[in-house]
Formats: sequence, C-alpha cells, structure tokens
Amino acid sequence: MALIKNDDAVSPVIGVILMVAITVILAAVIAAFVFGMAGNIQKSKVVAATVGQQASDIQITYQGGADDASVQYLKIAVPGNATAYAGPWYTGLADGGSTAANGVASAALLATAPGVKPSTGSVYILKDKGTSARDSVTVTCHFADGSEQVIMDTTV
Repeated sequence: MALIKNDDAVSPVIGVILMVAITVILAAVIAAFVFGMAGNIQKSKVVAATVGQQASDIQITYQGGADDASVQYLKIAVPGNATAYAGPWYTGLADGGSTAANGVASAALLATAPGVKPSTGSVYILKDKGTSARDSVTVTCHFADGSEQVIMDTTV
C-alpha cells in the first residue's frame, strides 16, 4: 500500500508566518526611527547676515532674527584668500567696525574667540580682503547653548 503525501498546507502556513514576521520587523524599525531618533534632531536657529563687496573691502551686515537673544558672537572667514591675515575673525564690537589694512584683526573684529554679540544692523568690514575674482565668505553664528550654525555661505 502506497502512502499519499499531501504537502499543500505547508507552503501557505509558512508564507503567512513569514509575512507576519516581516510586518512586525518593519513596524519595529519604523517605531524606532520615529520615537527614538526624532529627539536628536536640532532645531535650526533663525538669524541672518548679508555679505557684499565694495572694491577690495568685504562688508558683512548682521540682520538679527528670531533667535537674536541667544547669539554670542559671529565668526567670519574668507577661506580662499590667504594674503596676510586670513582669519577667521570674531565680532569684537557690538556696533560693527572694520579690520585694519589687509584684514589684520582690530577691536571691531578679533583674531580669537570669544567675541561680542553684534547688534542688529551692525556692519563689519574686512579691509582689503576682497579680490578682483569672486571671493567665498562664510559667516558662522555661535549661540549661548554652545551650538554653531552657518548663517551665510556665499561668493561675492
């Protein structure tokens, strides 16, 4: 007498178990992402600066913003210009001012941090740091909570 094998029920049961397992794993990964990682995202601060160039002078104007109260100082860099003193410079006076000739640090823009909180509308000028070519300028804001954020990265 021959035994008849019937394996038809094995495949659907294994398929259902695998689909449930995949659904549970996917739900766990999504939950870990949503509940665990969302807390580590830092909120962007809202402050602004504008940058312009007049002849060989680079002019940075601090515009302020919603998070102005937590600003401690600005850091200004012109990374492509290696002549004389290339910075970075830190705001040294609240009401703006300029560096000495050829971008050498002055009371308005210090050679080392910590700097001074700029007032809204204050203008800082880097004397002789601009070239006839396009110059890259980066303005970074340092906040009271220890965070830093680039508020302007442009070419003038």
